[in-house]
Amino acid sequence: MSPSTLHRLDQFSKILLLLWAGAALGFGLFSAPVLFRELPSRDLAGRIAGLIVGRLDWAAWIAFGLAGLSWAGRWAAEVQEDLIGPVRLWSATLLVALLMCLASSFIITPKVQAIRARIQAPIESLAPDHADRLSYNRAHSLSLNLFFLRILLAVGLAATVSLLPRGGKAEALEE
Repeated sequence: MSPSTLHRLDQFSKILLLLWAGAALGFGLFSAPVLFRELPSRDLAGRIAGLIVGRLDWAAWIAFGLAGLSWAGRWAAEVQEDLIGPVRLWSATLLVALLMCLASSFIITPKVQAIRARIQAPIESLAPDHADRLSYNRAHSLSLNLFFLRILLAVGLAATVSLLPRGGKAEALEE
C-alpha cells in the first residue's frame, strides 16, 4: 500500500476509534447515571443500560475491527524487518481490545442475561449473599472494567495510529 493510502486508513481508524470511545464515554459518564437516578427502579434502568451496552459492544466490534485495516498492509513488511516493532505492539493492543469485545459480547453479557432471566425479579430483591446476586455483581463488575478498559484502548490506539510506519525502515527514519 502506498503511504498516502496508509495515511487515509490511519485517519479513518482514528475517527472510528474516537467516535466509539466518545459514545461509550458519553454513555458511561452521562447517560447511565441519569438512567439510574431518574427511572423508577434500578432494575428497569439496568435493563435499558444493558441494551445500550449491547449496542455499544457491537459498535466496538466495528470500530476495532475496521481499525485493523491500518495494520493489514504493514504486518508482513515488519515481519521481514524487525522482531518486535511498532506495528506488532499496536497489533497486540488491537488484539487485546478485540478479545475484550469477544468476552463482553459472548461470555459476560449472556451470563448477565441468563441470571436476569433465571430470577425474573429485580436484582435488589435478592438477599445480599444470594448466589445469583453475587454472580450478577461479579459479572457486572467485570463488564464495567472491560467497558472502560476498551475506552482507554480505543483512545490509545487512535492516538498512536498516526505513529505507525508508512513505508520501509528507510522511509520511517526520514519522517
